[in-house]
Amino acid sequence: MPNFENLRKQAKLVLRWHRDRYYPVAAQIRATLPRYQNMTDPEVLADSFKLSDAQELVARQHGFESWEALKTGLPTMTDHAEQTLTRAVIVAAEPELFVANIKASLDFFTQKLGFAIAFTYGEPPFYAQVKRDGAQLNLKCVDSPVINPELRDREELLSAAMTVATAIEIKQLFLEFQSANVTFFQTLKKQPWGARNFIIKDPDGNLLLFAGPAD
Repeated sequence: MPNFENLRKQAKLVLRWHRDRYYPVAAQIRATLPRYQNMTDPEVLADSFKLSDAQELVARQHGFESWEALKTGLPTMTDHAEQTLTRAVIVAAEPELFVANIKASLDFFTQKLGFAIAFTYGEPPFYAQVKRDGAQLNLKCVDSPVINPELRDREELLSAAMTVATAIEIKQLFLEFQSANVTFFQTLKKQPWGARNFIIKDPDGNLLLFAGPAD
């Protein structure tokens, strides 16, 4: 059974993350508190957020509508109910790409692939996130390659995979990137398992897979 003191600490940690503009907590807030569900990450982090909001978030994550309801109901929870109500929910996945130059990488994703900058961090920036529709990619600046380029190409080691819903869309996306003169590691191809996909290379050699239905 959750310890109430630990839950209080969790709420304070969420509040501190929000004050520090720690971007991953924005997705957690948006997924848990209905009044934030239509906000972007920057909007969530710029909005007023109090300890009571953080407490409500923790309460809802444990199956209660409010902090007061949690305090009242927590002692009566059975072990079975605890397991059901406290199961962690993964709300997003964000592949991380290692790049040599954040600005060059941001230019590539925004000008060539149609992504938008979600945020940058550092002065000068050494970390950033780009997003397009439901895809979010984190970019981390490194001093040297973290993987052997020959091995990556030979074994087709992907850095990220993104999907579209229809066969028409994957063709449209391929043509869009083709017109932007991106470097293709693999052009549009129908696979034996029923998908149609292609792979591009970013300026750092990261392999990015885009896939959709074949028909």
